[in-house]
Amino acid sequence: MAFKSKNIFINLPVKDVKNSTKFLTEIGFELNPQFSDENTSSIIINDNIFALIMNEDRFKEFSKKEIVDTATASEAIFCLSAESREQVDELVNKAISAGGKTYNEPQDHGFMYGWGFQDLDGHIWEVVYMDESAF
Repeated sequence: MAFKSKNIFINLPVKDVKNSTKFLTEIGFELNPQFSDENTSSIIINDNIFALIMNEDRFKEFSKKEIVDTATASEAIFCLSAESREQVDELVNKAISAGGKTYNEPQDHGFMYGWGFQDLDGHIWEVVYMDESAF
């Protein structure tokens, strides 16, 4: 039987936990105070996806590798699905208003539409709507 994970936990290093928490809650995610402290915030993206943002010292307790300099390199692209094209634009525009920036132009492929932003620490988030009826 194939492995089927129930949840996804994205662990991200940040320069300032308080500012990053404010950014992520301003764009519509929820803080889970039960698993948060001055070094880490547990962010609920949905019922099965969570971002654990932690200051760099805390992150280094989990990973012995160098933290990626997001000004010059990409560590990953975190892709979230949206329910509509409008929801894609809404989330990216909220991110821009909260202090993030776009990292690309909107991509319209007919059946699929996406746009992305960088958070305060340069982590790349892609938001995609896919019209499955167009296949």
